[in-house]
Formats: sequence, structure tokens, C-alpha cells
Amino acid sequence: MYSTKENVNILTALLVKEGITKAVVCPGSRNSPIVHNLCACPDIECYPVTDERSAGFVALGMSLADNEPVVVCVTSGSALLNVAPAAAEAFYQKRPLVIISADRPPQWIDQQDGQTLQQHRALEPNVRKSVTLPEPHNDEERWYCNRLVNEALNVLHLNGGGPVHINVPITEPLFDYDVMQLPDERRITVYPAVTNDTSVYEIAADFFCSKKPMVVLGQLIPEVVGNLLEPIEEIKKVAVVIQEKLADDDIGPSQPLDEALMMIEGDDSYRPDHLIYIGGTIVSKRLRQFLRKSECKMSIVVNEGGDCCDTFMHTTDIIQGSAEEVISILANETVGVEQKAFVTQWDKLFDKAKAIRNTIKPRFSQLLAIKTFHNKMREEAIDGQLFYANSSAVRLGNIFSDQYIYVNRGVNGIEGSLSTAVGYAIAHQDEEDVYCVIGDLSFFYDQNALWNESLSPNLSILLLNNGGGGIFHQLSGLERSPYRDSAIGAEHTTSAEGICQAHDIVYLSAHNEEELYENLDKFFNSEEGPVLLEVFTNVEDDAQALKDYYQAFK
Repeated sequence: MYSTKENVNILTALLVKEGITKAVVCPGSRNSPIVHNLCACPDIECYPVTDERSAGFVALGMSLADNEPVVVCVTSGSALLNVAPAAAEAFYQKRPLVIISADRPPQWIDQQDGQTLQQHRALEPNVRKSVTLPEPHNDEERWYCNRLVNEALNVLHLNGGGPVHINVPITEPLFDYDVMQLPDERRITVYPAVTNDTSVYEIAADFFCSKKPMVVLGQLIPEVVGNLLEPIEEIKKVAVVIQEKLADDDIGPSQPLDEALMMIEGDDSYRPDHLIYIGGTIVSKRLRQFLRKSECKMSIVVNEGGDCCDTFMHTTDIIQGSAEEVISILANETVGVEQKAFVTQWDKLFDKAKAIRNTIKPRFSQLLAIKTFHNKMREEAIDGQLFYANSSAVRLGNIFSDQYIYVNRGVNGIEGSLSTAVGYAIAHQDEEDVYCVIGDLSFFYDQNALWNESLSPNLSILLLNNGGGGIFHQLSGLERSPYRDSAIGAEHTTSAEGICQAHDIVYLSAHNEEELYENLDKFFNSEEGPVLLEVFTNVEDDAQALKDYYQAFK
């Protein structure tokens, strides 16, 4: 029988799946659920040692003897600090110690309760990873607990390996042991350094044997994107490839991703059974939600650090390698693979969505402004680099752009979008034009980017001004707050005209469709240096235009 504590059972189950067979256990009441589980588990042999200082080194010796990870488990409070010398020695010897500490509930830390101190990260910097497990109360917290344990256990072997610290808060009662068996926990396997591991080739072969394979490309730097165009075309013949313009520089209409997902309304036949996710973040919240509901037999994340980035909540494997390396391997494994019905199914869906998109004529709005902007670039073969700000702007760019989009998508903040475009323009002022598409809040927040003696004449700014944070009008339920516009959405009546005058920037404006077409011509053909076109729209019209747009795909 095992403890009733879910985080303890999740941890124990994953220790077993990691193949750990030895644990050094120290006395205590708070860690008794963990010690009980380790002793009750037939796969793990326990060795009691009273002194934590000695216990850490005993575990280190066992690890040296077998060249395998070994657990040392201590109770809460200063007991953990006594393991610090052994942790430091293991760190510099790069030995895989799993240091597990029981902890008091967080609400009782620093409250003069017995055996309490700040235990999270207490052994840093002499451990490779520190995690503190939640006490789960729902599925999302169970997933989080599982993910944290996987993260810690994976670091035992990455980049030379080393000790990790898993801190386990446990509430009372402590002494209930009526769980019949450990849960079947998901173990996420890491395959390090793809060039040295044939397992990746086997994974690629298995991937293309599936009925519904899908590759999702998150944000990638343009240099990488350029190197991937040919191998990605090979992969597209036998697997569905999903990519926004943050990971695509193939000149042509953007993939109608959100539009397609609106059309299928959660149809399970479009969900992959094998998934590979490569690159950084994706903009589409709808795609993330769609994939989180997919039941994938294989769900692989690729990144150079071997990080456990479980965006879709069902990762089974992590490949530590670059996008170029892994995509090259995938492309090579497509030889002789027949096209899947799944690929044809998605191709037809995208073609249908593109056809609908081409028929839509939006009202005067930010949607129309971005569509017209990109139509103009396409018709007149205008070249240049595109920088989009976050929030509504980049979502509109993903609909209409024919080319790669730069966007600060690392943390998705609105600050610095204009400054980033300015910096790029300065660095490339004699080489190419730079177009920055930005919303009003992002622009005014970052207006000091224009207070710059190095401001380059190759910079053009398309400013979408609807008098506030337009995206807040698209969030269902927020309309119930009387403070949505004034406080939450930062409603304002500011214009960029005075800013442009102060910084010697050519200023253009559009208040209707006719002015938009007229001034876009001037915008693209200005020869007087930096230029800004401010498009004034109504926030309600913007929200309705976007609503009408997506309604057309239902």
C-alpha cells in the first residue's frame, strides 16, 4: 500500500520509470510518506542513514559504484541544508544525485512553525535543477507535478549531468497509506545530441509510419527559416506541417490556420496521432487548445537545450538538437513514404479556407488596413523586412502576410516593439527597407524609440490607432466590467502627429478607406526619410470586422 499523497505517488512512480533502484533515507515525520513509498516499492532498495550529512555522501558513493542515479531523502527544515556538502561534491563531479526533501505547506513558512525554512532552491547553485512540487487538486496541477518531476529527472543526464533537488510540500495528515498501486505516470524521455544518437532516426521513421503525422513550427529566426525551406517541402508531402509567418519565409499567402480550425469546430479526424513541435512560441491560442485535446501516441518537442517545454501537455519525448538538424533527419526519412490521407484532408481544408478568405471584403477597420497594406506590397512587389508588434497587430499579420514576420514573441510584451524595428533599421539602413506595423498602445508606450539621433530613413511605421487596447473588445465576458475601456483597455485620444513633428518624421493619416488607399501610395513611395501612416479606426468596428471575418468560416 502507498501513501495517499498524490505528489508523493507521482514522484515515486516516475523514479521507478527512471530506473532508480537505490535510495538512502533519513528519519523524520514530514518525509515519512516519501520514505514509506520508497520502502514499499519493490523496485527500489532503501538504506537508512540517520545523519543527513553522511547520507548525502553515502548516496554519492553508491552513484559512483554503479554509475546510476541514487536518491537521498530527508525531512523538512535544516535536514536539507545538511546535504549541501554532498550536493556540491556531486555537482562538481557531475554525479546524478536525486535529493528529495519533504517540506511544510507554503503558508506555514516563516510563521515560527517547527522545522520550517525557505527550502525551494536552498541548494543552488550547486544543483543542476530545483523544483518544488504542488499538492495537486485538479488535472492541470497533476500535469504540472508530473512535468516538474520529469524536468528534474531529465537534467540528471543532460550536458554532463549532475545532482537535482526535488522539494515536496506535504500537508497533514501524513500517515495514511491506503493507495493500492502507484499511478501510471507519463515519463518524458530526452534524446541528447542528435548527431550522436541513432534513436532520433528511429523516432523519425516511426513518426512517418503513423496515420496522422503533424509537424508544428514555432517561431524561428529568419536565417534558420531560410535553411529549412527545401526540407520542409519534402516533409509536407507526407506529413501536415503547421507554421505561422513567424516560421515561414516562403513567399505566398499565409496558412489560414485559425480560419481552418474555425471550420472544423474540433473535428477529431483532424487531430494528429503523432506530433513533432519545433521552434519557439506560436501566436494562435486556438491551435494550442486544439492540440492539447489531441491524444498523441508520440508527442515530441525539439530544442537545443533539451528543455521540457510541454506546451501541448502531452509530450512523450524531447530531442536535444537544432531545428536544422532534426528537420534534415525528418526530410531524409520521407524517402519512400507514401502521402497520407491525413495530408490530403488538411490540404483540402486549407484550400477551402483560402478561397473563403479571398472573398471577404471587410469594413473600414484595422483588418482592412492590414489586408490593404499586404495587398499593396504584393501587387507592387515591394520588398522589405516586416516587424509586427504583439497583440492584435501580429494576429492580423499572420492572416495576410506573404513573408516572414519579426515579432518579440519571447514573452509577448508590448514594450520595445518599435525600438526593435528601429534598431534593425539602423543596422541595415543602406541595405533594405523596414516596415513596423504597430498598435497604438505599443507605439505610445515605446515612442522614445524615435528620440534617437541615429533614426534611419529606411524606417516606415504603420500605426493602427483605435483609441485603446482593441483586443480587450474581443475577450468574451470582459464587457461586463464598466472599467473595460477606461482602465483595462487604456482608452485615449492621443495622436502621433506631434511626435512625428518633434522627430522630423513624415506624417500621414487615414480616417476612411479612400484616405487609406491614397496615403498607402505615399507611404510606400516616400523619399524624405522615416515615414509614419496613422490609421484611425473605431474600436467597436475593429472588433465587429474580426468577428465577421471568422464567422465566414463557420
